[in-house]
Amino acid sequence: MKRVKVFESLDKAQDIFGVKSFVKLVIGKTEICLVKFENHIYAVSDICPHQYENLSKGQVTAYGEIVCPLHFYRFSLKTGSECLNRTKDLKTFRVRADQSGLFVYC
Repeated sequence: MKRVKVFESLDKAQDIFGVKSFVKLVIGKTEICLVKFENHIYAVSDICPHQYENLSKGQVTAYGEIVCPLHFYRFSLKTGSECLNRTKDLKTFRVRADQSGLFVYC
């Protein structure tokens, strides 16, 4: 697992998330969706495990679930599990911030 710096600081990340809820990243061949929800930043696979739609085109519920825009499957941002167990879990990634930046572990 490698640590990848995605923002120079938490403040820079907050500036981006002030404009939108999602940030799509590509690290190597991995597509990642960063989501700000209730002052936390989560990182999940941007690809829905059901039929491979981009989750960064979806939305986030008030319950902290990212919703696939294709068939409306809902995945927990914290655990990656689909709320009705209709498909396999969404891959999640650790996110850490410190004085030197915001990092995703993938």
